[in-house]
Amino acid sequence: MKFTLDWLKEHLDTTASAEEVGKALTMIGLEVEEIVDPAEQLRPFVVAHVVEARPHPNSDHLNVCKVDAGTGTLIDVVCGAPNARTGMRSVFAAPGTYIPGKGFTLKAGVVIRGEKSDGMLCSAAELELSNDHEGIIELPADVPVGLPYVDYARLGGAVIDISITPNRGDATGVYGVARDLAAFGLGTLKPTDMSAVPSSGPSPIAPLPHLFAPGEPKAIRKFAGRVFTGIRNGPSPDWLQQRLRAVGLRPINTVVDITNLVSLGWGRPLHAYDADKLVGQPVLRNARAGESFDALDNKLYALDETMTVIADDQGPLCLGGVMGGIRSGCTDDTTTVLMECASWDPDLIAQTGRKTGIVSDARYRLERSVDPALTEPGLELATRLVLELCGGAAMAPVISGEDVFPGTVIDFPLAEVRRLTGLRSTPEQIEAILGRLGFGLEGSGDRRRVSVPSWRPDVTMKADLAEEVMRMVGVDNVPVEPLPRLANVAPRILTTLQNRRRLARRVLAARGLDEAVTWSFIHADEASRFGGGAPELKLANPIASELTDMRPSLLPGLLGAAQRNANRGYADLKLFEVGQVFLSVTPDGQRTHASGLRLGGSRHWQGAGKVSVFDAKADLAALLDAMGHDIDKLQLVAEPAAWSHPGRGGRVQLGPKLTIGWFGEVHPSLLQQYDLAGPVAAFELDLDAIPEPRRKPTRSKPALKLSGLMPLSRDFAFVVDRDVAAATIIKAARGADKALITGVEVFDLFEGKGVGDGRKSVAIAVTLQPTDKTLTDEEIDRVSTAIVAAVGKSTGGVLRT
Repeated sequence: MKFTLDWLKEHLDTTASAEEVGKALTMIGLEVEEIVDPAEQLRPFVVAHVVEARPHPNSDHLNVCKVDAGTGTLIDVVCGAPNARTGMRSVFAAPGTYIPGKGFTLKAGVVIRGEKSDGMLCSAAELELSNDHEGIIELPADVPVGLPYVDYARLGGAVIDISITPNRGDATGVYGVARDLAAFGLGTLKPTDMSAVPSSGPSPIAPLPHLFAPGEPKAIRKFAGRVFTGIRNGPSPDWLQQRLRAVGLRPINTVVDITNLVSLGWGRPLHAYDADKLVGQPVLRNARAGESFDALDNKLYALDETMTVIADDQGPLCLGGVMGGIRSGCTDDTTTVLMECASWDPDLIAQTGRKTGIVSDARYRLERSVDPALTEPGLELATRLVLELCGGAAMAPVISGEDVFPGTVIDFPLAEVRRLTGLRSTPEQIEAILGRLGFGLEGSGDRRRVSVPSWRPDVTMKADLAEEVMRMVGVDNVPVEPLPRLANVAPRILTTLQNRRRLARRVLAARGLDEAVTWSFIHADEASRFGGGAPELKLANPIASELTDMRPSLLPGLLGAAQRNANRGYADLKLFEVGQVFLSVTPDGQRTHASGLRLGGSRHWQGAGKVSVFDAKADLAALLDAMGHDIDKLQLVAEPAAWSHPGRGGRVQLGPKLTIGWFGEVHPSLLQQYDLAGPVAAFELDLDAIPEPRRKPTRSKPALKLSGLMPLSRDFAFVVDRDVAAATIIKAARGADKALITGVEVFDLFEGKGVGDGRKSVAIAVTLQPTDKTLTDEEIDRVSTAIVAAVGKSTGGVLRT
């Protein structure tokens, strides 16, 4: 939010400089984005008189102007503004002047379609005074030629831009900022007269009825309106126009400028209707299906039944709390005005703003909560300004609905300030600070009952009050105290799941995968493909139409990321993500998964290699190893996940019911939907389902024992049924002699002639590691016989001869 230092000082009696104000604002939590002095960069711009404006001979939309800038000679300027004309006064920039709104410096003697141009006539947007770029700035005819524009516009005051957090609706007006600075001790707050203004007669408009069905969303809480008759509208006074321009707003006319002044000055949005354009009695209701709304930004918006509108017999006049409409807008010819000051539900205003995409000053303030106590006083303040600047008569106000006051009262132990902030503030200091901020206090001793003011609905608990005290004492005064030294080894800080997330990221990154962070929301079709799509997992208020469901898996996001990369020529991808998936609305249905995929393959002179199911299995095995589990000691089942290619995937189980991971090649139909050229190998690991590894009885690892004897290897080829898993053969061979056998690996697979139909030959290499003495031939033969017997018993296989 922007405001000038002079504007602030109308509400705050202080001698502080802009720099001092900026420092104080940052200390109290109203972060300063920037402080600028418009005069510094606009000093070269001067008032100029357009002596002549004739059409450009080689263009149908340009003019060639003779400009008097007070230099004694006429200057040729080519101008494309539609309002450039003979006799007008505008703002001129000579060659060498930097144009802030365009980001370039003017050059001398520029030829535009055959005509020389030695300067520029400027719009407000080009001077960064507002967003108005429809034409060049028009000045009154009596402004002296050659006068610096900053002197005419009185742009010498510093402009302060602060960042307002979503909970500080009270700071969206200059008065609210001044109130905080006064509590901080930077000056004294000046009161504003918002007392009732006598009426000149009864209102010609009845109180607006609230036409809402039971259970229907209702954004309006209280509507206060007042009709003004016989007013004289037109350009607002110079001081008002200059104030609005200084903060980037374009003056419209006096009535509209008054609404902007109250909105920026007191954080109280208003809206003005030309009452002569209303048809019938205006009402408050929700929009009807199929209704549209022609807004003041000259855009047509489709409305739905959740949006509250002010409407007459011809349809919506205003999208409540967001933006007014063109049909009832006030112009210079307006003589009768209905001024609105209403209280709205901030959540529903934010919802309407998101649906329509309208970003307005009214929405910005109302969705942050506006002080409900200002509804009628705000209307009285506007009444004074209208009568002062436009004349006319003010009719009796019309009120309908009721404001909602939280009325929060907090039982506040004063020791909370010390406990939460470290500040050693006395009870007297705490009471003084909260009192200056508008809080009411009752009680004595070490506790107070604190009544929260209506403009601070964000303060709801003890910690909020401690924070208010800390803001006013100053964040820079919070003491820095070192943590006490521990007398023993610190206990484990991270939880098991936090450790697993950290380990998963490190392991997968070390294996060459790049981490991705994708949306937790996915399209409904994607959710259904991966086992989701339950009604209870659909978002009530999605941020986009294609992000409607909570994700049941991390793979849709990773496949989408792979698709976007592949579309840009990056086809060799290795991606992973560690995040939450949502299987149900219960706490157990929210799981943490580690998932990854590999796409493409390496290009090498020795030959190209594509990814396969074994790449995914290796990634999953590395993850499990980091978690303290050997995949060879877990149960591998050749039952792929629903997203996997049949016969090219499997799952890892702990027992017959507990599945902890899946791996495989992604099904071709899924790859087609993502427009990916396969194969794609992927895996998923449920980090929540992995049990804690067994703790060793010893406190430290035993010494490493290495044998001084050479290992030896023996090869075996077994003929087994085709459906026998290689893992079964490996497990049987390994169990033949656990003391001597240290490794079993498959090195060959053969099916065909000589083996028999429905049979296959699996060759394994068994590593024997003696520890005490060199093995004799008899001992080796005995182990070999045991291996053949174990495999035969487990699989029914026979040794291939």
